[in-house]
Amino acid sequence: MTIPPLNPWVSLLIAGLLEVAWASGFKFVGPSRPVTSLVVGVTMIASFWFLWLATQKLPIGTAYAIWTGIGAVGAAGIGILIYGEPSTTLRILCILMIVSGIVGLKLFSGVQ
Repeated sequence: MTIPPLNPWVSLLIAGLLEVAWASGFKFVGPSRPVTSLVVGVTMIASFWFLWLATQKLPIGTAYAIWTGIGAVGAAGIGILIYGEPSTTLRILCILMIVSGIVGLKLFSGVQ
């Protein structure tokens, strides 16, 4: 039984969500937390692997920009919602500009 190939946009979304997980997990990494550190490391590797999968079909610049954008928006959202980081109007506006860039890159990438 062969597993059908994953749509590159789905791979990229998974990679971005995993980036949010490992970037957010950095707050809990350290020598006194080996299991947490291992989970963050494995999540990081998985994120890079899904990014690599996506780049097999998508332009590298588009894939990388969207991957980092998802990670930045997600980590900022986690910071605001969970860690109590500031949620000023200007900060939210900047996050929305990143989201608009991600959407624009997807819409105008020329790849289905």
